[in-house]
Amino acid sequence: QVQLVESGGGLVQPGGSLRLSCAASGSFASINAMGWYRQAPGKQRDLVAVITSGGTPNYADSVKGRFTISRDNAKNTVYLQMNSLKPEDTAVYYCSADAVTTRYLKVWGQGTLVTVSS
Repeated sequence: QVQLVESGGGLVQPGGSLRLSCAASGSFASINAMGWYRQAPGKQRDLVAVITSGGTPNYADSVKGRFTISRDNAKNTVYLQMNSLKPEDTAVYYCSADAVTTRYLKVWGQGTLVTVSS
C-alpha cells in the first residue's frame, strides 16, 4: 500500500558528512509530517528530526546545528543532511511518514546504518 525506501547510509569518519534520502511510494492521498528516527545498539528508538508538510522542521537537541531535514513534496521524499558527525551518531536511521489513505497510517522505512568511526 505505502512504502518508504531509504538510502545514503554508510561509514564516515568523525567530522564527516552524509545525506540520507527516503522516498515514499504506493497508494495514498497525501503525506503529512515526515521524520527521521535513530536507534543505537541496546537503546530505544529516538526522534532525530521531523518536518511538517509545509516545511517547518524540529530537531532533537543532540543534532541541532549539525543536521538539516528537508523535503520535496513533489517527489514525496525527505532528506537528512548530517554534518560534523560524531561517533555517538552511530545508529540505524529510520524514516517515517504520516500517510493518509482511507485511514491515518504511520509508515516506517527499512532503516539504514550510519557508522561514524575513524
